[in-house]
Amino acid sequence: MIGALIYLQVQSIKNRLRMRLRRLKKPKYLAGAAVGGAYFYFFFFRNLFVGRRSAAAADSASPETLLLLELVGALALFLMVLSAWIFPHERAALLFSEAEIAFLFPAPVTRRTLIHFKLLRSQIAILVTTFLLTLVSGRFGQGGKAWIHAAGWWLILSTLNLHTLAASFARTRLLELGVSNWRRRIVVLSVVALFVAAVLCWVKSAVPAPEASDFADLEALKYYLRHALESGPALYVLIPFRLVARPYLAADASAFLAAFIPAAVLMLLHYWWVVRADVAFEEASVELSRKFAERIAAVRAGGAWHLAAEPKKRKSPPFTLRPTGACAVAFLWKNLISAGHAFTLRTWIFLASFAVCAGLPLGLSSSRKGWLLPALGILTVILTGYSLFLGPAILRQDLRQDLANADILKMYPLRGWQVVLGELLAPAAILTGVQWCLVLLAAATFSRFPEGNDIPLSTRLSLGAALAMIAPMLNLVSLVIPNASALLFPAWMQSGRQHVGGIEVMGQRLIFMLGSVLVFGFALLPAAVLFGLVFFFAKIFLGVGVMVAVPFGAAVAATVLAAEAALAIGWMGRLFEKFDLSAESTG
Repeated sequence: MIGALIYLQVQSIKNRLRMRLRRLKKPKYLAGAAVGGAYFYFFFFRNLFVGRRSAAAADSASPETLLLLELVGALALFLMVLSAWIFPHERAALLFSEAEIAFLFPAPVTRRTLIHFKLLRSQIAILVTTFLLTLVSGRFGQGGKAWIHAAGWWLILSTLNLHTLAASFARTRLLELGVSNWRRRIVVLSVVALFVAAVLCWVKSAVPAPEASDFADLEALKYYLRHALESGPALYVLIPFRLVARPYLAADASAFLAAFIPAAVLMLLHYWWVVRADVAFEEASVELSRKFAERIAAVRAGGAWHLAAEPKKRKSPPFTLRPTGACAVAFLWKNLISAGHAFTLRTWIFLASFAVCAGLPLGLSSSRKGWLLPALGILTVILTGYSLFLGPAILRQDLRQDLANADILKMYPLRGWQVVLGELLAPAAILTGVQWCLVLLAAATFSRFPEGNDIPLSTRLSLGAALAMIAPMLNLVSLVIPNASALLFPAWMQSGRQHVGGIEVMGQRLIFMLGSVLVFGFALLPAAVLFGLVFFFAKIFLGVGVMVAVPFGAAVAATVLAAEAALAIGWMGRLFEKFDLSAESTG
């Protein structure tokens, strides 16, 4: 019977590959596949067997560093395993497709065979993930160690997969014995609390307490963490997790073999635990598969990733929508509801208050030397930049989501520019709120450069005010580009909430990302030139300081960006009025 299941899985893979290859007959997928293949070649495969670093550089990690990595990895595995015993509340269920349920469940197949089938399917995903992790981490060409790191990743992922499945079987068995979910959680959390208390008591008595200067020295923190985890109660609790993580960090083949044997024994024990568990999972699996099929159908129909039949808590609107008012506000209200509970005015007020109340005490304590404040400030600046470039790709509560309903939107007694403006407001407002909170945190904490030079509060406030003024217009311009692309090239864009994967889709996104960056840079050029002219004019001829010249130049730049966005929205409105989805090729 297992041979038939293997045949079924092989044929499924062949059909999936055949469908992907057939898709390449369409120009948009062929171009995307070419760009995606070129990306993988130049960034990964070109140096597949030619190390980007020498073998000596790859082996430069000291034993202390390797030990710290092993301890941190073991702690991460411990937290993952712990989450499998605390958070889930449902019974054990294996996800099967509807066809697999119709074919396998009525057949004379034992539960153990079904488990083996699911383990076999999971190994395909684990092997692909192992290859990608080894590829992305640049382990190929590292003195012939690629197979060591690949085998280490495979051991880690396989053991975690087996433990997660075994934990679900154990939770189901406890429910059958009358142990509720909350009782199980209380017992697990009590054991964890005792363990944490024992570790803290031992560390307090055996390891010197860290002083304030230790938090300014990264090496001192490493030393303290290493000694806290490699001795005392933590030593014994983390032993199995260290055994799983150790093969990945092996220095050579002999060290890997010595670490592989105990890790493989631990994995086989998990396998024995899974196949020996006699837990009924068929009914729960059928219900899980039904829900998953309904979710897939809802997504393909352009709906949300939830079950329409499930009773869900009614979403509270972000604000009260008045019967009369600007039409764009109605689109803003609708798309904010679609974005979820996280994007409400109460959430933004809380985040802004937290940024000010938590950041100001840190920023005002400029006498403290070390890496914490500069690192926190640099991190907020980086996150602000990422939100500007990646935000439009993540937040799609705009025309890209509603393009499939363009015929309904065109029935409204509205001009095209009104619809376009209303669709753009929600992601622009969300991104602006995120960036304003990050600017507040950066202005409060970024009081010192890594070299130790202080940044005056006036400079931080001036730059923060300039960024706060220019951020909304930058977001509006950055959102205009992908939405205009959706109107110009609807066949190339994923409308609604479609989820299509593959290297060809990744190539399409790379093409649009490159085009968007070029268009965005071209749109920024007039604003940047005027900002520079106004800044130097105000500083040289008017004699004002930087604190006034920077916000003044930012206001002029924001005005230019607003004019560009207004022109683009008007042009997109005319495109939308002429748009006919049925006449476009959506294949």
